[in-house]
Amino acid sequence: MSTLGRRLGSTAWRYRGPLSERADRPRPVSARPARERPRGMQRRTTVARRTRLEAILLLADEPLPLRRLAKLANLEDATEARTLLDELRRLHEARGSAFQITAIAGGYQLLTDPKLAPWLQPLAPAGQELRLTPPAMETLAVVAYRQPVVRAEVEAIRGVQCGELLRQLMERDLLRIVGRSQELGRPILYGTTKRFLRVFGLKNLDGLPQVAGLPGAELAREPEADTDSATIPLATR
Repeated sequence: MSTLGRRLGSTAWRYRGPLSERADRPRPVSARPARERPRGMQRRTTVARRTRLEAILLLADEPLPLRRLAKLANLEDATEARTLLDELRRLHEARGSAFQITAIAGGYQLLTDPKLAPWLQPLAPAGQELRLTPPAMETLAVVAYRQPVVRAEVEAIRGVQCGELLRQLMERDLLRIVGRSQELGRPILYGTTKRFLRVFGLKNLDGLPQVAGLPGAELAREPEADTDSATIPLATR
């Protein structure tokens, strides 16, 4: 072997070691698994991910599910997203933040504290309130608690025709067609929408309060909003 070849071989040995020893050589810090990284580095990584997640929640126009949040924030998975959301929630509560992370309509959203509504309402854009007549609210309540439900059942419970009200509620994106019944004539089945959940601040339909009093329903419950009220303030960003 030439002198140059011996020098190169010696240099390579010093940096890499013999082939039999490579498996035992120390790995650079950047190659260590997350659990082996210095504690300070892990803390900085967690803070950076949590910050990304909070920024995404702030700019999102609608509730985002865990998997979507994990993808947008470049997180490991939905489990990490849930963990970071819990940390953010505790941080907001600890410092008395004006914002709170809310589970709503099958996802998560950063909303202002409801207690601040009186101060924020004057700043709300025109049309931010949803106005419904008492008959419309009653029709919406029947569908919410009996869904999927056909028009005939809604009318039997209310005792009046509801076709026009159902159409109006669909135009406002509070109700939708969810299928057709197996009954004679295959009548349309109605159900609520994601916007319904957002308007009433519900994570899902299981959040509907269970109280007696809905005519003709065994599982009688009423919506949170008072059916005598014609105005429903929407969730404030």
